Amino acid sequence: MDVPSVTDLLLARAGDELRGLRFEDETYSWAEHVRASARHAAALRAALRWDIPPHVGILADNVPVFSFLLGACAFSGAVLVGLNPTRRGEALARDARLTDCQFVLAERKYQPLLDGLDVDVRDLESWTTPQDAPLDPVPASADDLLMLIFTSGTSGDPKAVRCTHGKIAFPGRMLADRFGLSNQDTVYVSMPMFHSNAIMAGWAVGLAAGAGIALRRKFSASGFLPDVRKFGVTYANYVGKPLSYVVATAPRPDDADNPLRLVYGNEGAGADLTAFAERFGCKVIDAFGSTEGGVGFSRTDDTPPASLGRPTGDVAIVHPDTGRPCPPAEFDAAGRLTNAEEAVGELVNTSGAGWFAGYYRDPEADADRLRGGRYHTGDLAYADADGFVYFAGRLGDWLRVDGENLGTAPIERILLRHPAITDTAVYAVPDPVTGDQVMAAIVTDGTPLDPAEFGRFLAAQPDLGPKQVPKYVRTVRELPRTSTFKVIKRQLAAEGLDCPDVIWTRCGRDLGYTAGRGH
Repeated sequence: MDVPSVTDLLLARAGDELRGLRFEDETYSWAEHVRASARHAAALRAALRWDIPPHVGILADNVPVFSFLLGACAFSGAVLVGLNPTRRGEALARDARLTDCQFVLAERKYQPLLDGLDVDVRDLESWTTPQDAPLDPVPASADDLLMLIFTSGTSGDPKAVRCTHGKIAFPGRMLADRFGLSNQDTVYVSMPMFHSNAIMAGWAVGLAAGAGIALRRKFSASGFLPDVRKFGVTYANYVGKPLSYVVATAPRPDDADNPLRLVYGNEGAGADLTAFAERFGCKVIDAFGSTEGGVGFSRTDDTPPASLGRPTGDVAIVHPDTGRPCPPAEFDAAGRLTNAEEAVGELVNTSGAGWFAGYYRDPEADADRLRGGRYHTGDLAYADADGFVYFAGRLGDWLRVDGENLGTAPIERILLRHPAITDTAVYAVPDPVTGDQVMAAIVTDGTPLDPAEFGRFLAAQPDLGPKQVPKYVRTVRELPRTSTFKVIKRQLAAEGLDCPDVIWTRCGRDLGYTAGRGH
């Protein structure tokens, strides 16, 4: 497949008077969208200096001007920097400085976040464009930089990922073709547009297909189905936790009476994928991928419930220390992984960078990702004898318990089997002698859950190894998350036992727990 630029995709829509963008009660045809992008491109040409990086930040919800400015940057050669409005003060200013934003276009409600800091903030709502502007885009190739998108920052300061025209346009066209989307479809974008999931699995898909795009200012679980019906949504993108929020809404007998036929995303829990598909009468396809884009593959119909899927031939699981391929996982009669030391390794792209175009102004992070001609994801996994891959956590999540390396994800999957537990995170706290102890934070649905009953539940899980059993269990109302719904485990690990919540402590080597307050 030839790789188009985003400019190519937009120009293909220049004469398309069919609906292109819908937001609340506003509707724009694709032709109107292209003309609006041309006007914004003219305004950017006049406002930016071109002897330095022509980068402009945007601090906004999913509003139409976000889409227009993305097109404007494609037409003008500028670079749009998606800033995260859940960041605050100096942290947010750091993001704008790191990415060389000449100025930040911000919705008024977000402007106070940068008050008193040395960042040029301009009012997005009074940003003016010429009444008309010629459609004269600068030449653009698939390798040209179009956008900077920050990682979630679960393990440290967010890094700015270089997103080229090709990195945005290629998945857009590929997914539109794969799913047979056309101008008869409507793509729903409610994930934040400053993140890659919304841009590459949502916005670009609608653009490439010539479909309508329905924007939601911010994701709402209760607003999901009403929006699907209002806009005639046939395709939606997601990340895992919002999918579970929709599943958790009160069911109605007519939930399947809707036009939705496909949702596509990543990090969905197996039970949620099944429940969503059955309840809303659509197909759910879950994929593995990241903002960086170095590795990606999808689940198929024959994928086991807990698996990420079967990757392509250039994706391997290698031992983090030796770099050698890991052997297939072996399991005992109870389903416990018996060779974790050998089978669990890092997912890598053995053929190179894939769509990873590097981080902006972070050569050390680039070098960490690309080592020995391979792209390193930082994700731990193991594969069964049939080649299906199972997530085991992040490299930084690896626990060392009694001399054995443990991944956190398998423990989390087991804890989520409890009918009262709706969310969990497993992480390491220091062992007083050496290595780590296992700690879990759990969120319940309000159903009473006592330590003794929890211990009996763990004892009944045949695939929970003795070293995987949490030493401490922290009960919380909600887990700390980034604006893209990823759990911030480093915060939980840093707090450890020093927290105001109730903590259950495992008694000796049995599975009994006693409840107490954090230190």
